[in-house]
Amino acid sequence: MKLFDTLKNIWKIEELRTRILMTLGLVAVYRLGTEIVLPGIDPAGLSALKEQTSKGVLGLLDMFSGGAFSNASVFALGIMPYISASIVVQLLGIAVPYFQRMQREGESGRRKINQITRYLTIIILVLQGSAYLTNLHAQIPQEFFVTSGAFFTISSVIILAAGSMFVLWLGEKITDKGIGNGVSIIIMIGIIARLPFAFFAEGTSRLSQQGGGMVALLVELVLLFFVFCGTILLVQGTRKVPVQYAKRVVGNKQYGGVRQYIPLKINAAGVMPIIFAQAIMLLPISFVNFAASDSLSGFAAAFSNFTGFWYNFTFFVLIVAFTYFYTAITVNPMQMAEDMKKNGGFIPGVKPGRKTMEFLDTIMSRITLPGSIFLGIVAILPAFAVIAGVNNQFAQFYGGTSLLILVGVVLDTLQQIESHLLMRHYDGLMKSGRIKGKTPGGPAAY
Repeated sequence: MKLFDTLKNIWKIEELRTRILMTLGLVAVYRLGTEIVLPGIDPAGLSALKEQTSKGVLGLLDMFSGGAFSNASVFALGIMPYISASIVVQLLGIAVPYFQRMQREGESGRRKINQITRYLTIIILVLQGSAYLTNLHAQIPQEFFVTSGAFFTISSVIILAAGSMFVLWLGEKITDKGIGNGVSIIIMIGIIARLPFAFFAEGTSRLSQQGGGMVALLVELVLLFFVFCGTILLVQGTRKVPVQYAKRVVGNKQYGGVRQYIPLKINAAGVMPIIFAQAIMLLPISFVNFAASDSLSGFAAAFSNFTGFWYNFTFFVLIVAFTYFYTAITVNPMQMAEDMKKNGGFIPGVKPGRKTMEFLDTIMSRITLPGSIFLGIVAILPAFAVIAGVNNQFAQFYGGTSLLILVGVVLDTLQQIESHLLMRHYDGLMKSGRIKGKTPGGPAAY
């Protein structure tokens, strides 16, 4: 069978085998860390915390941390503070001249920006760590705290911050020594880790007397399959632009030629818009106070209810805006036009140079609009699933950040494995054609 032949070919390539084993080992370290409870807390008293994180925005935080949030783990804050810091630094790169200069300095500027991002991450971790400990004191009875006081608070904040930075380090090691993008894989593993629990909870509720039975569960799975297929089409969809290349050029005339196509992606920004938008939507509950999540009112309450209108409307608008923002960063029509001109290529009916750049920019703007709208619709589908009666945890897999990250990261990782196979003249993972992974703006943008 082709599958077993492909697996044998993967195992034959020493570099690829080593990278895969390294990735699995580092992921295992991460999953082990999510089960290590903060020193000074009795794990027997975490039932109230698990109940609190079974729904709402805190349920999203728990999913992105792979259950570490509800376990009061040393990795409880996860990787989201780093993503929040990345958002702030990238926005500063648009508005602040100092950051703009660093972006133009090449590798040295990139190192400075990374260093600033890490410092900002630590500041966010200290703030969120303090809020997290306040929430622990509100949810866990005092008798389950082995120690308390200022020493416990300070040491726990340090441990939480160090745990998140260690998770970031694991992600960087996966990127350097493993396969795929480390930060994206860590987020994906956290989401996958919650899937069995979510499915079990949904199955239990559906098989109860008033849950609809097996038929309702099968209908949900069929709908989930169609959403999954639609998400794959969104990630892989392209618009092909024909380009004519001359075989030989004499003076100002071109003779002969071959026609090729530039595949412009409908969603050139990958899953980054939804990750960044989700990180921003999680900021209010992170900084207001985790413990007060159920008693908020007004503005804070509206943006802490992920099934509410204002939460989903803002989420949708942010995704559309970030899609255009990342498409502008990752797709450079001017560079594409210059490359075509240097190689004797032109788009039929369009003059080379500036006219080609304007044509490509117009095409990208037109195809990005439906792509961004579809991305936003997929992102808010979990809210509709909850309203329709789907279990809160299982509803997160009906679209949203979780499904898009799963699809994007899996396709990206499979594409990298296929590249290793094709470089060594083995058959790829697909029978015909190549896997269409992300563009540079996809999950590996970190």
